[in-house]
Amino acid sequence: MKKLFAIAALLLTALLIAGGVSLLLMESPAKNLESFAMRHADKLPLEYLGEKLFEKHCASCHDNPAMHAPSREALSGFSKETVMVALEFGKMQPMAAHLSKQERGLIAVYLAGSAPPETWIEEHGCADGPTADTTEYAANWGLGNHNRRFVPADKSGIDRNNVNTLELAWSLAFPKVTDMRSQPAIIGDTLYFGDKTGKLYAIDRHSGCIRNHTEVLSGIRSAITVATLDSGRQLLVFADSMASIYAMDASTLEKVWQQDARLFDTSVITGSISYHQDTLFVPVSSYEAAAAGSSSHVCCHAHGGVMALQAASGDKLWTWHATPEATLQQTGTDGREMYGPSGASVWSTPTIDTRRNRIYIGTGQNLSHPATETSDAVIALDMDSGELVWRFQATAQDAWNAACLNDGPNCPRNAGGDFDIGASIILAELPDGRELLLAGQKSGDVWALDPDPAGRDGEVVWTTRVSHAAIGPDLARTTTNGGVHWGMSLSGDRLFVAAADPERDRPDYVPKPGLHALNLADGRVLWGYDAQRGCELDEANRLGIGLENMRSGQKQDLAGQYRCSFYYGLSAATTATPDLVFSGGLDGRLRAFDAASGRVLWETNTAVPIEAGNGISGHGGAIDVDGQTIADGWLYVQSGYSMFGQLPGNVLLAYRVRP
Repeated sequence: MKKLFAIAALLLTALLIAGGVSLLLMESPAKNLESFAMRHADKLPLEYLGEKLFEKHCASCHDNPAMHAPSREALSGFSKETVMVALEFGKMQPMAAHLSKQERGLIAVYLAGSAPPETWIEEHGCADGPTADTTEYAANWGLGNHNRRFVPADKSGIDRNNVNTLELAWSLAFPKVTDMRSQPAIIGDTLYFGDKTGKLYAIDRHSGCIRNHTEVLSGIRSAITVATLDSGRQLLVFADSMASIYAMDASTLEKVWQQDARLFDTSVITGSISYHQDTLFVPVSSYEAAAAGSSSHVCCHAHGGVMALQAASGDKLWTWHATPEATLQQTGTDGREMYGPSGASVWSTPTIDTRRNRIYIGTGQNLSHPATETSDAVIALDMDSGELVWRFQATAQDAWNAACLNDGPNCPRNAGGDFDIGASIILAELPDGRELLLAGQKSGDVWALDPDPAGRDGEVVWTTRVSHAAIGPDLARTTTNGGVHWGMSLSGDRLFVAAADPERDRPDYVPKPGLHALNLADGRVLWGYDAQRGCELDEANRLGIGLENMRSGQKQDLAGQYRCSFYYGLSAATTATPDLVFSGGLDGRLRAFDAASGRVLWETNTAVPIEAGNGISGHGGAIDVDGQTIADGWLYVQSGYSMFGQLPGNVLLAYRVRP
């Protein structure tokens, strides 16, 4: 069998070299061949193919000094993920719009692969192996199937009495990285971490030395999920920036399987993967919201969904599609075609409900008309079949894409406010045994729903607005990109909600970034913390909205940004213990709050230069996306996230309570 596979791989390689890249990149019916090639990329000359694509599509600018574009040598200093972001979201998007995702990926592989090899990993290797401890301190993004992001006292080792003794024990800086977003998994004394260059590390969590490492095709985007199979084998499961799902053996870091999770060429995995009884649940998002900002893009075809995979093999079990297939809706007077329905991306991490045999997800806005009832919604799916059980739509008729930032031709008529439900749904239990589903929305609203509605429509138990992100339908096209972003946490009867609200010049909009504690039973606000910038901002460092800022190519005074960040709200997921809640800011500040009173008990600034323990000069930056992980008196923090103009950074920081 191995010999047959090797022959097939060699034949495919020969075909690719002889026929160019077109065979690899053909659309259906060659999609299976393409998927095969991506799964076995280590046997293909990907850098060679990427170089040919670069020479054909990019070299005329980047090899010409008169164009003032970065040379290919300069570009080789970036990670694969950074190049992909520039091509798919950033200022290179218009020039790369005609390329497929796989072509862009090959260019990124070529550029990043041309950098000199790294030696720090071997030099920072561990002398000893792991201990026999098999405690799963952090096995998934939600720190449990219910996405409560709660660490019990017997696992946290950090409380209100010792939190103020937290001190930095070790740090790692990762070359060619500006964004830190893959939440680590922790088993015993080993921390598993993935970076934007595509490297997966097994790290001694007490010393920071490297026990083992491997590399996948592109940057690791999702959290690392531990899947302990019924057989007892432990797998590490995650997604890369090419929307491939990997399962690696936790003991050896050897690849067990790889699966393509794309629904469309623009599909991307933004949330993280959930696991239950040998089944993985994969949320599927799309970057077509950004692509539609280009006037040359034919809008819009892609939608989100959820894919169920067999954990042992990666085989697909079922797929739920967030909208029907897009069809031609209209042709404008200029001949421009518009397609729909589309959108309703899923960038939340699925929530497992074993009692009802369901999973719950949140969805984003539609990208084009007609709007659907599955956008900006909480969706309940049958775990075995993927069939929709019920749905609750928080905001109807929300059709929006990046063209609305500059009145581009792809902006839908009567555009909505871009009010995704991105925060992963929390399954909570009240003292009397009743259960609630909790959802946070970019509008600034928090929703509590009955998990057992009478019909197909969800039922609201209570709702509370914690921020001022929603500013009315007449101003919806000027979205603030505020509200509740990545995740809330729950400790006892208190729900902790972070709000991002950046400063925008909008009538009737008063930003309210901060942290809020809500009473679980009725949504009543128990306390609130108002985040403050605390410094004088240079007007030159005021940034545009999200994708608009990325495409502008605005030159930032990075030193000035570090001195005083434009962003200072709370976007990252929070993490709670019985008496604490941790929340990281977009200005790099990390705070520990007393869960009962909201008083700040500990604070540190991570957006500073760091001479890391692995001999690499690093810098902290914005804390975004994933929250902190905690294990037996240790706190692990990722610092740096530059995707929308926030502060870049490349450090993993380990704090411990003073003995």
